[in-house]
Amino acid sequence: MRVLVVEDDVLLRDTLKRDLERNGFAVDVAVDGIDGEFLGASEAYDAVVLDLGLPRLPGLEVLRRWRSAGHLMPVIVLTARDQWHERVEGLKAGADDYLGKPFHLEELLARLQALLRRGQAGHAPRLSREGVELDEEHQAAIVDGARTEPLTALEFRLLRYLMVHSGKVVSKSTLGDHVYERDMDPDSNVIEVYINRLRRKIGKNLIRTRRGQGYVFDGAS
Repeated sequence: MRVLVVEDDVLLRDTLKRDLERNGFAVDVAVDGIDGEFLGASEAYDAVVLDLGLPRLPGLEVLRRWRSAGHLMPVIVLTARDQWHERVEGLKAGADDYLGKPFHLEELLARLQALLRRGQAGHAPRLSREGVELDEEHQAAIVDGARTEPLTALEFRLLRYLMVHSGKVVSKSTLGDHVYERDMDPDSNVIEVYINRLRRKIGKNLIRTRRGQGYVFDGAS
C-alpha cells in the first residue's frame, strides 16, 4: 500500500517514513501544505498522514481542497494533543481519523490498517484469501495455516494489494502506482520478477497472469 506523509517536522517525517517502510508501506513525503496538496491530488495513495500545522498552506485547507476536488483517500490528521478544536475541525473537513502528538508508532499503524480495511467491505482483521493469511506485524504470508513465508517489503506490498483486490484484474501500471514510492522507477519487468517470487512462496496457481491485462489473485486453476 502507498502512503503519503505530509509533515514539516524533519525528525518526525523521517522517522515515520522509515518506520512505515519497515512495516511494508511505500511512502512518499511532503514538507509543506502546497507540495502535500499537489501530491495528494495528482498521485494514487491508499492513505494519507496529514499534519495540520503546515507551512505555506495549513493542513486543514489542504484537506478541504482534496475533498472539494473529490479525492476520497483515507486521511489521518495529526494534531497537538490538547487542541481539541483542531480535531473537530479536521473531522468536519473530511478527515477519517485523528492522532494526537506525541503518539506511538503502533497506534498509527493500527489506525492506518483499520482505515484500509474499512475501505474494503467485509475484510477480516487479518487479511486472508485462498488459504493465504497476511501477517502484517511480521511482514509474512501464512500458507494453509501451517507454513510461514517471510516477505520482502516489495513482495509484501504486491501481495497485500492483490489480495485486497482478490478476483479483480490488476494492471502492471496500477500495481506500480500503489507499491512504488514516487522517486522509484516502476519497471514492469521488476514486477514480473517479484510476482514469480511470490508464486514460489505461496503457490503458483494463486496469482494468474491475464495476458495484456495484468494479474489476478483468485486461486483458480
